[in-house]
Amino acid sequence: MLFTSLDFLLFLPLALALHGALPPRRRWIGMLLASCVFYGWSRPSNLLLLGAVTLVTIAAGTALRDAQDLLARRAILGAGLALVLGALAALKFHDFGFATPAGFSFYAFCAASFIIDSYRREAPADASAGEVALYLAWFPKILAGPIERSTRFLPQLRDGLLADPGRVVLGSQLVLWGLVKKVLIADNLAPVVDRAFGIVAYASPVELAMSVYFFAFQIYCDFSGYTDIAIGLSLLFGIQLMENFRRPYFSRSSAEFWGERWHISLGRWFRDYLYIPLGGSRAGAVRRYLNVMIVFVASGFWHAGLGYGVGWTFVVWGAINGAYLWTGIASAPLWRRAASRFPRVASSSAWTVLRVLVTFHLVAFAWIFFRARSIADAWTVVRRIGANAVQLVELLPNYPFTTEHYTGFALIATLLAIELADERRSIFRRLAEAPATLRWASCYAAIFALLLLGRWQAKEFIYMQF
Repeated sequence: MLFTSLDFLLFLPLALALHGALPPRRRWIGMLLASCVFYGWSRPSNLLLLGAVTLVTIAAGTALRDAQDLLARRAILGAGLALVLGALAALKFHDFGFATPAGFSFYAFCAASFIIDSYRREAPADASAGEVALYLAWFPKILAGPIERSTRFLPQLRDGLLADPGRVVLGSQLVLWGLVKKVLIADNLAPVVDRAFGIVAYASPVELAMSVYFFAFQIYCDFSGYTDIAIGLSLLFGIQLMENFRRPYFSRSSAEFWGERWHISLGRWFRDYLYIPLGGSRAGAVRRYLNVMIVFVASGFWHAGLGYGVGWTFVVWGAINGAYLWTGIASAPLWRRAASRFPRVASSSAWTVLRVLVTFHLVAFAWIFFRARSIADAWTVVRRIGANAVQLVELLPNYPFTTEHYTGFALIATLLAIELADERRSIFRRLAEAPATLRWASCYAAIFALLLLGRWQAKEFIYMQF
């Protein structure tokens, strides 16, 4: 069931009605039931794998809670992670003749984090089996995150799950904004991107360059749009999920992009459960570089498993971003000395804008490998754009732009204007303090744009395939 489908439009009011009808302490039961209906709606067999992972997670968590012997605890931890992550790896990289259930990567990572946190005695020890099941199955996040932590999610189930008016308003606004990002922006950019990347050997250099820019915003709006909807829906039920995106294309460095702004929940998962256990930056310079690359290559493999072998383009994408971080680490002392010598330049708006533009183009370059169907296709895109880089400005006036292109440019410009305002001060806080007329006018304008320009066909969110 997709957030953009008619089925979901009918499902959501029923789920909210059940939620409101139950006593506060029993609302988690209705939420679990709704999550099972949501996840098993189009393919009931999805619930079999979810159920198996849930049973392993509960069993491992219970055993770790009760076990005192260190060797026994390590054995339980290893067995639990081997079952969950082993199943994830098997389904990602081997074709078993059936499609891997959507969202498996996301709830498998949640299950792994619960098992690890139970080993560390950080997971809530008093959580019931049903509450742990809800943590894994919660329908707004199950298909594409955020990869929420049990330490944040489970305690909220004991707080009555009350959605106060402020949360309801904010949640509704986030859902609407997420739909704008997905249905209005991402899905209007998709056709241009699909055409160019489908015929990279024959598409013109202008078309390829334009598709690279369009894809950067398509994947951002598609993925962050899902997250906004997930967070907004959760607020309607009284649950606060973690922030997953923070205007990433305003990052001033690759470290800021990956550490603070893009897919924050996955970045923190790799940081807490892989990078730090490997030694992080505490084990010397060589180990630090190695640990950084291990994390990014692991992230590439996480994206690379599509059920029929390894998608090596994603591994290359991960390695490229790891190399960016290497460069940032190696050059950090030089930039610090330059900033101390030229403080006015370092703090100037022009320098900030330059850093943002360079970072964006580095990220966009890596996205070529993420989107291309093969490494050969990716290099074709790079070569054809690079060989004609100087001539692109001259080629632009003669390119046969269509309404589709102009619409895409206008949507990207609107998005950037809104996010620039949001970067300075939360747009939702601005709306909360604005006159009621302006608030309602903004909502009606968004709804009108969705109805007029939105592509409401059942197009999956990009990250559901991972």
